[in-house]
Amino acid sequence: MKQPFGHHRIFNSFRIIVLGFAAVILTGALLLMLPISSAQRTVTPFLDALFTSTTSVCVTGLVVRDTGTYWSLFGQVIILILIQIGGLGVITVAASFTMLSGKKIGLMQRSTMQEAVAAPKMSGIVRLTGFVIKATIIFELAGAVVMATVFCPDFGLLKGIWMSVFHSVSAFCNAGIDLMGVRGEYSSLTSYSAQPVINITVMMLIIIGGIGFLTWDDIRTNKYHVRRYRMQSKIILSVTLLLIILPAAFFYFHEFSYLEGGERILSSAFQSVTPRTAGFNTVDLTSMSGAAQAMIILLMLIGGSPGSTAGGMKTTTFAVIIATTVSVLRRKEDTGFFGRRIDPSIIRNAVTILVMYLVLFFGGALVISVWENIPLSACLYETASAIGTVGLSLGITPGLGILSRCILIALMFFGRVGGITIIYAAVSENGKKLSKLPQEKITVG
Repeated sequence: MKQPFGHHRIFNSFRIIVLGFAAVILTGALLLMLPISSAQRTVTPFLDALFTSTTSVCVTGLVVRDTGTYWSLFGQVIILILIQIGGLGVITVAASFTMLSGKKIGLMQRSTMQEAVAAPKMSGIVRLTGFVIKATIIFELAGAVVMATVFCPDFGLLKGIWMSVFHSVSAFCNAGIDLMGVRGEYSSLTSYSAQPVINITVMMLIIIGGIGFLTWDDIRTNKYHVRRYRMQSKIILSVTLLLIILPAAFFYFHEFSYLEGGERILSSAFQSVTPRTAGFNTVDLTSMSGAAQAMIILLMLIGGSPGSTAGGMKTTTFAVIIATTVSVLRRKEDTGFFGRRIDPSIIRNAVTILVMYLVLFFGGALVISVWENIPLSACLYETASAIGTVGLSLGITPGLGILSRCILIALMFFGRVGGITIIYAAVSENGKKLSKLPQEKITVG
């Protein structure tokens, strides 16, 4: 039976995800505009509220108002809720409420849930979603309890608990939004650079939140039997480990020689972990060398893993690009990992994602640089942070004009929802053709 006109356009899973994120962002912006949301009880300009809502839902961390000093407790609670929704995903949160209400989840909802968490198949998606919600609560609660041992003595019992909960959720969701403005505006965690409990807890939450829900499921199911893991989980864990160790070694030997002992180790490790979409920092980013800033830009663009709280191109995309390059150089026909061959369509998707990220990352920076008359290097840092949903900044974001802020908002949305998702949402499924054009070879390289 022929589908009615516009059926696919309305009920496409990708469009539901895109519109879901957009609706939450707009609702958050309207709530943050209310006088009760600001510490001074004034109406926040719409663009500032929209930017803050976008950076919260897209778990980015770039801010135009210091979170700890500008927003009231009500405003901070709204921001935390937006971070939690954005970290887990709008569809996952909506599905959890449906499950709690006891309502039956239909086929269309299951399909959308599958796309939201990047699951390979639809079967077991409800069980996986339930596991994700439970694990998130456990990890965030554990992180808050550990950090409370430091924050409660520093800020008092009630405020210390609030600081612990906020930073635990922000770290697990890879948001990087903090309340440390009370120690100095936009200071992030620099006052705790030598504090091992805060450093290690935040790093662990970032890593756990960034490796992906399917990887958690593999670890839970197969425990220490790594050979039984999905190929994707093996790739994610291997690449994540390399992207922590190698940059940390670079920072330790090249960048932080002026630090001593444990602080040098903590700072090197923290600055290796946080660029992959978390956004906290424990050192002054503006004082870092050009090479270190370039390293951070690369890490920000790579980001976390599919189906996680993190953004960026994803570790799997990076792995596929590198493996494909190696295969071409070795004149091998196929690209594979761990004794398994990957489908050519995966390679096409990886290349497409890489090109989209590079074009938007560089193009956005170029426009901001020309419009604001700011050095291109600083703009590249901000746009990498936005599209990678990281939140690290060289301090130029709060002073940007309307056009530049709109560009960053668009990049944050693109980075969180995903380029492929947005394109599939925009392109009609009815335009597929069965015929193929004649083939002819060209020379590249």
